[in-house]
Amino acid sequence: MVTRLDAKMFDSEAENTWCPGCGDFAILRSLKMALTDLDIAPHEALVVSGIGCGSKLPDYMHVNGYMTMHGRPLPVATGAKLANPDLQVIVVDGDGDAYGIGGNHFLHSCRRNPNITHIVEDNQIYGLTKGQYSPTSDLGFVTTTSPDGAIERSLLPVAVAIAAGATFIARTFAGDPRHMAAVIAEAIKHQGYSLVDVLQPCVTFNRVNTYDWYRQRVYKLEDDYDPTDLDAARARAYEWADRIPLGVIYRNDEVQTYEEQVLPLKAGSPLASTLKLQAEPAPGQYEPLKEQFL
Repeated sequence: MVTRLDAKMFDSEAENTWCPGCGDFAILRSLKMALTDLDIAPHEALVVSGIGCGSKLPDYMHVNGYMTMHGRPLPVATGAKLANPDLQVIVVDGDGDAYGIGGNHFLHSCRRNPNITHIVEDNQIYGLTKGQYSPTSDLGFVTTTSPDGAIERSLLPVAVAIAAGATFIARTFAGDPRHMAAVIAEAIKHQGYSLVDVLQPCVTFNRVNTYDWYRQRVYKLEDDYDPTDLDAARARAYEWADRIPLGVIYRNDEVQTYEEQVLPLKAGSPLASTLKLQAEPAPGQYEPLKEQFL
């Protein structure tokens, strides 16, 4: 496909304050590549984030952006998608934001299946607040607030997403931006909730899960792997530590999206209806719009 876009269209003039070597740089680059490859222009996409180092990403892209409260980007993104179903809605947040304080929204987004893409910058630590352990930190992980090692077992996001009913689940690695861009593009094309868990080293506060640590363990799923096989996906979801699979682990294209089941949306986009309203509407002109939300 010949695209009409250049990735530089997504460049922002904002000063980037990420630490040199941070995996967020690769995620930013890969998202730009994916949108360019899919021929999605900046005004056609919305990037929603929470609070955290990686959640600064909307400021570092020339795109519609919305930074929400800590742990709340998924419900905001769902609301944006319902208001404007034609918009490509992408959530970018960290493992603490997505799986910790936002864990409840993560579960219900999996089961509701809104047509949004969720990219989680999973560095297994809270970077912005100076290095506390996160839901994905391994048992015994030593941090600034757990000098004797974390006593909580780590969360396996891929396994949780499968159990919660997510229809697209993938994992990729910040050390391979081209593979990541291809996976993100597949996630965006999927009709439904898409989780992309990105293994992303924090070079400042996580000296265990480094680029080298991951490179010794990650592997790409075989060409004959079938992501529609739920049992196979469950097996791969529990692979960790010694061998960590990358790629599309599970997908189900047979489930309706959340928006497809919202009856008022069958009449068209609420945004389109709003834009048709006159600058000074006649009496009662807003009534049909209000009816759509009842």
